[in-house]
Amino acid sequence: MGFSLFEGFTKSLAMTIVSEIGDNTFFAAAILAMRHPRRLVLSGCLVALIVMTVLSVLVGWAAPNLIPRKWTHHITTLLFFGFGIWSLWEGFTEEGDAEELAEVEAKLDADLKANTGATKNGSKVDDDLKKQRRQILTHFFSPIFLKRAYAFLQAFSITFFGEWGDRSQIATIGLAADENPYGVVLGGIIGQALCTIAAVLGGKSLASQISEKMVALCGGILFLVFGVQSLLSTARES
Repeated sequence: MGFSLFEGFTKSLAMTIVSEIGDNTFFAAAILAMRHPRRLVLSGCLVALIVMTVLSVLVGWAAPNLIPRKWTHHITTLLFFGFGIWSLWEGFTEEGDAEELAEVEAKLDADLKANTGATKNGSKVDDDLKKQRRQILTHFFSPIFLKRAYAFLQAFSITFFGEWGDRSQIATIGLAADENPYGVVLGGIIGQALCTIAAVLGGKSLASQISEKMVALCGGILFLVFGVQSLLSTARES
């Protein structure tokens, strides 16, 4: 049980780090940390990632109770090989490392401008309603609190929905179905925390210096190693 816990922890930690460094949510955290207080961005991103990791592990843990353990093991093995080939393909065909960073920043700017434009183009009735709502909110909460809440919720929502259905989430589900779920949760949370702290503290300069191509190649190799290990364990069991 101890070895299984340690194996699940190390696999989850390594997989999370190579999957999340250079990811869209990594760039988003770095950019948001330049626009809002770092502690709010860090806490919002971490809460979203912890919730996502726990949900993914719960799904993976419940899978063997719905599907025979043998089949979940085979599915996990195929996922590792599939993600390994996918990551290697991305690494070899990647054109530039700065493109994704610029794309994420442009998307955040576009969302901000859209919200600002919608506010400017609103009718007078809408403006009056917004003022009334704002007065009600400021009656119970201070403007500083509302500003901090907005920064936290923005970091949480961008990270949570950005990770939903992502490769790392699917891999975490598969890993939890085949390894100790407690180890997978612990490794995933620590890996997510390390990547998010690096993004928030390092900021945009760190994100722009990361070689996304190298991260994709390392991630692909790691997934293939996990796939071979899982395949060999299947052969030993049979």
